[in-house]
Amino acid sequence: MSVEADAVRLRTEADEPGWEVDPDDEWGVAVIATVGRQLKLRREAAGMRAPEFGAAVGYGEDMVYKIEGGKRIPRQEYLDRADEVLGAEGLISAMWEDVKKVRYPKKVRALAKMEAKAVEIGVYECSNIHGLLQTPEYARALLESWQPAYSQEDLERALAARIARQTIFERSPAPSLGFVLEEATLHRNVGGTMVRRQQFERLLEVGRLPGVTLQVMPMDSLPHPGMSGRVELLKFEDGTAVGRADGAFNGRPVSDPRELRILELRYGTIRAEALRPRESLALIEQLLGET
Repeated sequence: MSVEADAVRLRTEADEPGWEVDPDDEWGVAVIATVGRQLKLRREAAGMRAPEFGAAVGYGEDMVYKIEGGKRIPRQEYLDRADEVLGAEGLISAMWEDVKKVRYPKKVRALAKMEAKAVEIGVYECSNIHGLLQTPEYARALLESWQPAYSQEDLERALAARIARQTIFERSPAPSLGFVLEEATLHRNVGGTMVRRQQFERLLEVGRLPGVTLQVMPMDSLPHPGMSGRVELLKFEDGTAVGRADGAFNGRPVSDPRELRILELRYGTIRAEALRPRESLALIEQLLGET
């Protein structure tokens, strides 16, 4: 196959990771079915058969049928190309506003929605660097280590969902964000030298942002309430809150004030025993220099 032919090779279901529709996500299924139906109607109105349309947008016929049948979530580039080919004057491209809301799994969307509404978030993480702080390369290396292994498609979807949550740092007004990481997570060789260096640089960048407090729990610390697992607390503008801890209430989310007080006590104790933010950033800078 020539270089030119290879460059225009149609992307098919086999070589172009797409996003499967979660059958348990009723709202997501409805949105993608509607988008697919509109795409099919516009294609047929333009007098184009699926193979011809697929060749025009740069995707295989099988992908066209799956998207139109509501079985696949189209990517933004697919909608943009379809808009151009069908002369929709931006109407198809505009569908992305609905599609992007359902492209991630339902559970991830629920978490991202809560994070987007929170005015204060506090997290203690003991097993790895928290998702809101991860670089794409670090996140990919972690996801690739999971067992049973992700399919390539599921891995790409999980990665995109995790990185998309980081738009929280762009919010205005910005929420108050507090992170406590175990020092051991900084020493773990995730992804190799360059990935670790990029991750340390990202931590330093985020740790210096206004409204962000980043602390490290040193490896020589005494036993503390976080040793049973992750602790998360999210507080909202209306005074309500939700929290979760691996070692409390069977790990389920709680919103009852009495249960929240227990989690707040745990998190407060963890923060008090961790290194101060300035000391924590100094430690990360030292590790960066040694990497």
